[in-house]
Amino acid sequence: MSLQTMTDMPLEPAGVPRGRAMVERADWAARAFARYDAATVSRIAKAAAEAGAASARRFAEEAVAETGFGVAEHKYLKNIACSSGLWTVYGGEDFVSPRVLEGRKLVEIPRPAGVVLALTPSTNPVATTYFKILACLMTRNAVIISPHPFAKQVSADAARVMSEAAVAAGAPDGCIQVVEAPSIPLINALMTDERVAVILATGGSPMVRSAYRSGNPAIGVGPGNVPVLVDASADLKAAARRIIASKSFDNSILCTNESVVIVEEVIADQFTQALKREGGHITSPDETAALRALLFDGDHFRPDQVGRDAVTLAQAAGFRVPPKTLVLVTPIDLVVPEELLAHEKLCPVLGLVRVPTAARGIDAAKAVLRISGAGHSAAIHSENPQTIMDFAAAVRVLRVSVNVGSSLGSSGIETNLAPTMTIGTGFFGRSSLGENLEPRHLINCSRIAYNADASVAMPSFAGIDPWISPAGPVPAYPLPSNAHDTGAPQRQRAMGSGPETDELREEIRRMVIEELRQIIKG
Repeated sequence: MSLQTMTDMPLEPAGVPRGRAMVERADWAARAFARYDAATVSRIAKAAAEAGAASARRFAEEAVAETGFGVAEHKYLKNIACSSGLWTVYGGEDFVSPRVLEGRKLVEIPRPAGVVLALTPSTNPVATTYFKILACLMTRNAVIISPHPFAKQVSADAARVMSEAAVAAGAPDGCIQVVEAPSIPLINALMTDERVAVILATGGSPMVRSAYRSGNPAIGVGPGNVPVLVDASADLKAAARRIIASKSFDNSILCTNESVVIVEEVIADQFTQALKREGGHITSPDETAALRALLFDGDHFRPDQVGRDAVTLAQAAGFRVPPKTLVLVTPIDLVVPEELLAHEKLCPVLGLVRVPTAARGIDAAKAVLRISGAGHSAAIHSENPQTIMDFAAAVRVLRVSVNVGSSLGSSGIETNLAPTMTIGTGFFGRSSLGENLEPRHLINCSRIAYNADASVAMPSFAGIDPWISPAGPVPAYPLPSNAHDTGAPQRQRAMGSGPETDELREEIRRMVIEELRQIIKG
């Protein structure tokens, strides 16, 4: 095949060669990283966590500025929780060293996945970026961050801060990369590359479904639509305070936020008064109708209303509320799919329905989850253990937060669940993960299994470690002369410049190499 013939061939969509190059570099880094010992890995992850925490406030403010929604102070708290906070939780755990189970005559050798593609959302861009990078560093995986286009700048900056700290601490060059200019061909090239070991998909349902269809293993999450039951035994003042604080946290853009509060009739009036004292505004029928029209286009939540505060939402809907209002509470009669306010709402608007008994409240919670949110989260405020058990056993979710705001309770920040920005929904929600994502989900173990016969001895493996502490920094990834570093601008070349020129050059180079390989084989 002549060079002219090759240049006449149709080129792949722009971005595909770039995707291949990123995966090639990540694969190279993952192979080097997989041989590191526990002490070196710990040093690298700690350095990245500290760097993330040092920039947490700046990135919180930049995330609000870039996306246009959320509360900077609340994003700062999430960024801290997913950087230094995550290190506090997992820093003492060893995801690297072999584990000897003498009684079972087994030795478990942790093995990293390899190349992880991490899709991150616009709602929690920096916290999710921090979380997925640290989970990968703790388990010796290379990671490519693919941010939502609405938050690409702040996500890329956050990834670079952690990457620089990790590499300075000894991580292989290229173990953290970020897609700076997301495009459908580029993301598709990354998701379908067979060298990608697993995709961590956090975001909307279409993106998660695309990850599952990629042909590569994927861990995705489903949508939330959290019902919260308040029964007659609850501490109403505390319940109201916790629910309002949770629903208004970061303007309700966490998927674990409460969607519909279900209240026993006998305490409903008292509870709504408690909500008012905490910053809730109980809407009139006309105000409820106006909000319904504002928030939904057909049966779809309007993206431009995500993360707007309660006062702004009320003004947009045509009515006024006190300036300190935190949540708009909309009474509804029935929990049915036709009632749009019973659907997920990523803004501080909370549906409220009254029920005659706790048992009917459990039925209402199940109805909320039939609309959406299967497998995700639910919450209850109660002092009755029988009611709590009945509720948890009836609702089709995998985490039930009790006497705590669901936003931070189900995500593990205010409970002892694993702290995470990725909520597995299990079989109920069509997810491969049935719990909060944590670092251990990114490793498999090779197992040395001895003969179970007691007469066959297993020698001592104490102190034997197959991994090493690198003598020095890993050499930089050997980029070709016409390529560029993932964090650097495109270089200008004498024969032309720009993405299309470089992609064409890379494609021709790839085909020439392939042709030479065929000649050598022949």
